[in-house]
Amino acid sequence: MKVLFVIQGEGRGHLTQALSLKQMLHNEGHEVVGVLVGKSPSRQLPGFFCDKIGVPVFPFESPNFLPSAKNKQVTILRSVGYNVCRGHKYLRSIAYINEMIKETKADVVVNFYEMLTGLTYLLFRPKAIMICIAHQYMFLHPEFEFPELNKISLASLKFFTKVTAIGSRKKLALSFRKMREVPRKGIVVVPPLLRNEVIEAKVAQGDYLHGYILNSGFSEEVKAWHTTHPQVCMHFFWDKKGAPQTVEIDEKLCFHQLDDAKFVQYMAGAKAYATTAGFESVCEAMYLNKPVLMVPTHIEQVCNAHDAMISGAGVANSTFDLDKLLTLSDTHRSNETFRHWVNQSSWLIMREFRSDLLMEPYVKTNFRRFATNWVYRISHRLPL
Repeated sequence: MKVLFVIQGEGRGHLTQALSLKQMLHNEGHEVVGVLVGKSPSRQLPGFFCDKIGVPVFPFESPNFLPSAKNKQVTILRSVGYNVCRGHKYLRSIAYINEMIKETKADVVVNFYEMLTGLTYLLFRPKAIMICIAHQYMFLHPEFEFPELNKISLASLKFFTKVTAIGSRKKLALSFRKMREVPRKGIVVVPPLLRNEVIEAKVAQGDYLHGYILNSGFSEEVKAWHTTHPQVCMHFFWDKKGAPQTVEIDEKLCFHQLDDAKFVQYMAGAKAYATTAGFESVCEAMYLNKPVLMVPTHIEQVCNAHDAMISGAGVANSTFDLDKLLTLSDTHRSNETFRHWVNQSSWLIMREFRSDLLMEPYVKTNFRRFATNWVYRISHRLPL
């Protein structure tokens, strides 16, 4: 089976998920024929992704949130205005996605939450089957618990998520924990897509804090905290355009450009982890038994942080107040239930790519899905 990936390239989460899924598909004998990555001109595609994906990567211009003037929180009104003005470029991107689906002769398109993929299926109706995969599809689950949010903002988030999935055969909703499937909405709840490097990492309890900041403006908050806590060692990662591989503020604080191997290495040996609440890195921290401080930059991450707290990941805050993270690290306990859930990801996700489940509507295959799940859990002595 030929598979084409289309990825929303904001941050690192969808990119590392694509690396994991590509390996799973390869192990099952499928071929990933190309990767399309939607990004804004202000973002650079991390070098580790292009090096490791092993197939041609084609960037295209896609709508993205704009950060504030201080490059921290996103600004919704500016983002909407900016993206409306660039609508003609996005129409060209939609046509490009359609042409690439034809050119690669893909049987299946895997959409990692890229809105323009849904619009491609709305306007051109490609023959390739589309499967959507992202944590954000949990927002369409009737039992997902949202934090206190503005009703208009919440409705907009759900609408955006639905647009990304127009024309999809099914939506694989990555989740911190097992929840029931929703056949009438085509929602299949699956574990996070963590890379082998994370699964196989040797965990240690170091004396430094690890972190990832999506928008480089947050580095000023980290530096400010560091001036009052100069004895605490910290290693933070960012994707600041034009910055060298490592910016050494002093012997205790360093900022590193995104590098997947180095990122996992520092995560595995850290005392605790601070992040802008992206789903993927929070899952990595949970799997490696690191407490997490989450500082959301937009509504999706607010929802991620709330969901992660329910699952025992850590705490959310409006700023990088690392005192809270140090306090949390003294009482944090490992989450073995989460680790068991993650360890089932390969078979649960690959099940959805079997030809018999792909070619029929989701609701018709629900009994077989339930039966295979029941047999697997009995054979592996897992709770039903």
